[in-house]
Amino acid sequence: MDNVMDEVDQRTNLAFSNQMEMLTFFLTDGQQYGINVFKIIEVIETPKDVTQVPKSHPAITGAINFRDNLVTAIDLSQALGMKPVDYANDISYVIICEYSNNIQGFLISSPNKLMNKSWEDIKRPAGSIQNSGYLTAITYDGGPENSIQILDVEKILGEILGIEDEVADELIQESRKVVTGNNRVLVLDDSRSAINLLEATLRQLGITRIDKFNSAEKALEALERAMTAEREDRYNLIISDIEMPGMDGFTFTRKVKAHPVMSKVHLVLHSSMSNKSNRDKATQVGADGFIPKFQPDGIARLVLDQFRDGAQA
Repeated sequence: MDNVMDEVDQRTNLAFSNQMEMLTFFLTDGQQYGINVFKIIEVIETPKDVTQVPKSHPAITGAINFRDNLVTAIDLSQALGMKPVDYANDISYVIICEYSNNIQGFLISSPNKLMNKSWEDIKRPAGSIQNSGYLTAITYDGGPENSIQILDVEKILGEILGIEDEVADELIQESRKVVTGNNRVLVLDDSRSAINLLEATLRQLGITRIDKFNSAEKALEALERAMTAEREDRYNLIISDIEMPGMDGFTFTRKVKAHPVMSKVHLVLHSSMSNKSNRDKATQVGADGFIPKFQPDGIARLVLDQFRDGAQA
């Protein structure tokens, strides 16, 4: 187990080859789950001292000390409606992660192993499974009998910790001078909660022409169609996630920016992987900007700055 934890610290370089390195782990149902290594700061054994947080969500185990800072520990098993981890009596672990500039701890039964997966081998769940649950993608470890479920952690965090979705009044007032009826935005994300937050933010700014996609392939097709249309039907802005089944946001960005016409559209990567390295990689693949998720005012400022500059595709 120590070897797994050591490797997590050493192998945090997300390749530019449409691949994800994930740490797989187990919850109390015995199912194998996966999380992007690039979100992980460290995996630690659950401390003996866990400070209870009064009037908190039932899935919040408490606060733990991590590098002299208090970090909220969320029991992923309990968040998913399963038996909670018995951290007081059994050995368990906490995955310390950074999501959108915030440090969170996820209490798990045990880490398993590290593996590389192409995003092409990570599939979007079909139909109502994706729409109603916490599963955002699925892949396999050798065969269909060994599935690895990838959770919509953003949805879990939103329900447990809450997400601010209101834009500041001064930004809304400013939008009335900047936004026009012709402004058209393409939003790309495989997380329904992230899509909803983006749409709510844009609509508060008076933007109504919002095309939403959960697949980079479908978004590329829509872009190609739009760029051959009349000028007023073209996109002014693209906001894309990074982690997505099939094709990740880095690959999507490279394809857009390699196109002689699509490359003119302002493209911003919008991700919960908010560390400096991902910002640098966003620049390297040609993105025009980067913004962490769950920051409606930050998104609003970015959109208004873009529309104020009058950059048109």
